Amino acid sequence: MKITAFWIRRDLRLEDNHGLYEALMSGNKVLCFFIFDRHILETLNNKKDPRLHFIYQQALTLKQKLNKLGSDLIVTHDYPLAAWKNWIQIYDIQSLYLNRDYEPYAIQRDLKISELFKYKGLSFHCFKDHVLFEKEEVLKDDQTPYTVFTPYKRKWMEKLNQIGISKVFIDYRNELYFDQFIQLSPAPYISLESMGFEPSTLSIPGSGDWEKILAGYSTLRDFPAVHGTSRLGIHLRFGTVSIREIARKAFQVSEVFLSELIWRDFYSMILQAFPEVIGHAFKPAYDRIKWLNSEDKFKLWCEGRTGYPLVDAGMRELNKTGFMHNRVRMVTASFLVKHLLIDWRWGEAYFAEKLLDFDVASNNGGWQWAAGCGTDAAPYFRIFNPEAQQKKFDPKFEYIQKWIPEFNTPSYPRPIVDHALSRKRCLEVYKEALSD
Repeated sequence: MKITAFWIRRDLRLEDNHGLYEALMSGNKVLCFFIFDRHILETLNNKKDPRLHFIYQQALTLKQKLNKLGSDLIVTHDYPLAAWKNWIQIYDIQSLYLNRDYEPYAIQRDLKISELFKYKGLSFHCFKDHVLFEKEEVLKDDQTPYTVFTPYKRKWMEKLNQIGISKVFIDYRNELYFDQFIQLSPAPYISLESMGFEPSTLSIPGSGDWEKILAGYSTLRDFPAVHGTSRLGIHLRFGTVSIREIARKAFQVSEVFLSELIWRDFYSMILQAFPEVIGHAFKPAYDRIKWLNSEDKFKLWCEGRTGYPLVDAGMRELNKTGFMHNRVRMVTASFLVKHLLIDWRWGEAYFAEKLLDFDVASNNGGWQWAAGCGTDAAPYFRIFNPEAQQKKFDPKFEYIQKWIPEFNTPSYPRPIVDHALSRKRCLEVYKEALSD
């Protein structure tokens, strides 16, 4: 039987999935595939990586859903090119459908797969599903990419109104066409242990209550002791929810939350348009900064033992749960870069290892914003005062006491740097680098 293959990656759902919708409409029966990519897994140091465990469980859920429909999810642990060479031999695959991924490794990977399919005389189709607008869709009048958020957002909204909300936030009703899945006896599921990993015991928040959060999002989102943010990061990262579904609701209920989704598009666009931001400052002059890069102070920052309670609470929350409140992310990042004069790339790498919702584009964009060296970044002379931030956003010390049980006892460390002196030093170092 002639088969349309659909490759599931950062879109771990059957519903409202653009690429899968197009596959179901292709005219052939559809078979779904998933690859535990050796190239990616070989970079993971934690054998109990909670993100991998999350993906593993979500892929199992998809396999079980497809089994109930009489079909299956074909799963392997392999290098993608080798996997598709093998599957092309086993199945009568006529075409491959997938949703685009915009990270540098993914772009190179997908190029190799598309070349394989073209070489074999088979068709290759990719679609937009992970973002609301892609790089080429929101451009300046001279057709160059934006590098400042506010005009980008303005054009983004103009584009939304021009095309129409129902077309941009379209709901792909895939469930109406599930009879297009090929009927297939289920194969056994791969084990984590066979891939060299173990189950994680870290709890990952579900995606169920995000709609309740939106109504109060604009007033509660900055207070880390309050459950005022959606916790959708990991679900958007791996596509267990549809970005269009989230945007449809946000457009109706919360302009501020919709703006956060636009930031997500903005950082994705920046990574696509300026891939050199990986490893380098968007503003090249900032690569001249003479970082102190104290390994001892970096260790104290990582462990949440800087003597600045809001910073320490944030780092301990991150280490314990894989999550950190967005307001606190800005404070901890600013502290590392500007109080300690430690290279923002050190912090970027640490967050990449620890955050459940780690996303290359957003993580890089956020760290360069904090360091003052990115697109639309905070000016270098804007230096968060951790104590002032605590007084404003955790005035009763609720968040701090939750994560620092020894707070206000002799066992809590004294500050490792003085705020006023660190601020003065940072301004001098930045000014020297930027005046060359």
